[in-house]
Amino acid sequence: MMKIAVLGTRGFPDIQGGVESHCEHLYPRLVRKGCDVTIFTREPYTGNAVREYEGVKLLPLRCPKNKFLEAFIHTFIGVFAAKRIDPDILHIHAIGPSVFVPLARFLGMRVVMTNHGPDYKRKKWGIFARIVLRAGETAGSIFSNEVICISSHIGDDIAGRFKRRVFVIPNGVDVKSPSESQEMLKKYSLAKNRYILAVGRFVPEKGFGDLIDAFSLIQGGMIAGEKWKLVIVGASDHKDRYAASIEERAGRNPDIVLTGSLTGTALEELYSHAGLFVLPSYYEGMPIVLLEAMSYGLSCIASDIPPNKKLGLADERYFKVGDIHELKEKISIFAGMLKQEHKKCQIELVRKRFNWDDVAIETLNVYMVEGLKCQCHSKRIQ
Repeated sequence: MMKIAVLGTRGFPDIQGGVESHCEHLYPRLVRKGCDVTIFTREPYTGNAVREYEGVKLLPLRCPKNKFLEAFIHTFIGVFAAKRIDPDILHIHAIGPSVFVPLARFLGMRVVMTNHGPDYKRKKWGIFARIVLRAGETAGSIFSNEVICISSHIGDDIAGRFKRRVFVIPNGVDVKSPSESQEMLKKYSLAKNRYILAVGRFVPEKGFGDLIDAFSLIQGGMIAGEKWKLVIVGASDHKDRYAASIEERAGRNPDIVLTGSLTGTALEELYSHAGLFVLPSYYEGMPIVLLEAMSYGLSCIASDIPPNKKLGLADERYFKVGDIHELKEKISIFAGMLKQEHKKCQIELVRKRFNWDDVAIETLNVYMVEGLKCQCHSKRIQ
């Protein structure tokens, strides 16, 4: 049995964040394929109550809940904690935690790093944090035994700059049947197919300020003669001025609903009954929330950054990032259900190209490549 230790995620289940969602879907599948998986979680987010999830061991480590220090301190402590369980593979997610890849290699561990994107491009980071993140990208790219990138544009960049092999393995999404429940619609006074949905953390690069401004340009929330609302699902991990500004700006418009962070059936219901999904991001590694919206057959529009354009929406469904007036026009044009044939094609595209079972198989095959010299497996999974 292959023993895997994992660092770089706050933890799961039901903790917001792209890396968190990635790990929550990936590692239970690897357990079902025979792996022994231990996730070192961040205790301020997970607490101590949940120690196992679908066969994955969850071991919380103490660290400060601080956006500048938590990943750094947690990963440093976690590398030594991982060494104590003597894993076949230490899998580190994201470039920030990857600053400790050289330490893990020095301690004799085989390391796989997953690059979820150049986080130093996020607006929330200052100069010092960006230097550390770039150092993590460099350390992980040079010293990891193998590197996984979640999209081809990240993979091409890393392969070109560091002259090494990379494996491109995208995020996945579970295609689910639409929810019949309308409890959340009743709670927030929403009409089926008459609200715009956005999902994500309250950080500047998500562009929610642009979305609020664009929606506010629509007089009385009237689109094609019908009343619409804007629903933003998410929250801030750390209370700051930006999150407060989003709450304050949304509070000025009675047709804007902030639900806070939602997961599970509540979020599924809002996806199921939305009339339009919008992703106005300035930065993404690979946008899981857009994939999720597409998997429900939603009409979707997104900013024209490369990660969003890789997902295969029609060209006219992209708007120039940061252009509030173009975003307002796209909302007015595309608000409403997709035609049934387009909806089926979109769902099938997601099912074929972004399947978590395939992601798990490809990840396990990376663990077993000859360069890692794992003695516990010798045959590739098919």
